Amino acid sequence: MKKKAIVILLFCGLLAAGSAQAQKIKFDRYFEDATLRLKYQRVGSQKGDTIRVVQQDRIGQWSGSLTQLLDPFNNGFFRIVVLDAQTGRRLYSRGYNSLFAEYRDTPTGADSVAAFEEVVRVPWPKVPVNICWEELGPDHRYHTQHTLYCDPVQLMDQLLKRSDISVSMEPVRLQYKGNVHKKIDVVIVPEGYGPADTAKMQKDMRSFCTFLLGQEPFASRRNDFNVWGIPLTGQETGITHPGKGLYVKSLVGASYNTFGADRYLMTMRLFQLHDAIGSTPCDHIIIMANSDTYGGGGIYNFYAMSSLNEMAYMVLPHELGHSIGGLADEYVDEDLSYGDTHSKTFEPMEPNITSLVDFGHKWQSMLPAGTPIPTPADASVPRTENGPLGVYEGAGYQSKGLYRPTPHCMMRDYGPFCPVCAKRLNEVFDLYTQ
Repeated sequence: MKKKAIVILLFCGLLAAGSAQAQKIKFDRYFEDATLRLKYQRVGSQKGDTIRVVQQDRIGQWSGSLTQLLDPFNNGFFRIVVLDAQTGRRLYSRGYNSLFAEYRDTPTGADSVAAFEEVVRVPWPKVPVNICWEELGPDHRYHTQHTLYCDPVQLMDQLLKRSDISVSMEPVRLQYKGNVHKKIDVVIVPEGYGPADTAKMQKDMRSFCTFLLGQEPFASRRNDFNVWGIPLTGQETGITHPGKGLYVKSLVGASYNTFGADRYLMTMRLFQLHDAIGSTPCDHIIIMANSDTYGGGGIYNFYAMSSLNEMAYMVLPHELGHSIGGLADEYVDEDLSYGDTHSKTFEPMEPNITSLVDFGHKWQSMLPAGTPIPTPADASVPRTENGPLGVYEGAGYQSKGLYRPTPHCMMRDYGPFCPVCAKRLNEVFDLYTQ
């Protein structure tokens, strides 16, 4: 009996080793050190959506890791996957969210079809590949939605015949710590600056660089970041605010009142945004909005935005929690038109909220022994402290049925990032630096 058990264990060990080996993709075998940028439209409503590829470009050096090519996080409503066209082997993947995912949960998005611009970047392939857009289905599994065959030789021939290739402006190095393949490259894009605002723009970019690296765990990992600024201006000064009757010809078309939420400051002009960034090394994007009106937003592996309101030093880290960490909001606001985005039937994908359906895959292992689940609220904890780690009801915009790790957190009310959120942020940092 023991001998049979040993054989089974050895066999399982070989399978595990083989599986681990299968995950190791040799970058130089399949990719060049360059970037393939894909512009496309996601068209649809809550009833369904389709992908329409608009443009493919080769834009400078690849800024991501050369070793961490497969996404280890089961996060994002969507995922881009690059497959070897001959063998079907998975070569690269990243999960992400988009404005469309929020639009379809609004009253308008329930049945009104709309088109949203989206952009993804993948390493430039050396071999023919299938680029697949995957979407999370009602069963909480990813399903292939659209496939684009890409022969890099043929694509390069097509690009050389095009006349619309633009050369991007040289970025400003706000902080440079070395090799883009081993650093987290963050690009700050100024929005709402007119031709006369250049000096202010340069000063504000330095401030935003400080805000980016000012809170833990960003502060402890500051040497893992390269920070770039795009020295471009729009035609006019200010930010569009429909509620105030203000419409501005800005660089990337940002606007307050996204989906009817006055403070929700976003842009839907992703093509303009990525044209402004051009070939600048880019893992994550910050849009710096030249307005003193409170507002901002952040979407996982999409972008983060904050105005220059006096709270920007706290708003920006919160939005980076979304855009870099894939973290959920932990506050309650059941009036939000896009608030019904978190499942209570399955575990929400975000690591910092739970429905308790499968809590073992969340932060259960981090809890002190004897912690009650759910954990009673403790109103005595000041907002400047997280408080005890537990399972507190009220998260993901909902007052009931969803739970958060601590009484206070950057993702709830601008307290420090809690241990659960900090853990995920550090895991994401490692994805770009190892």
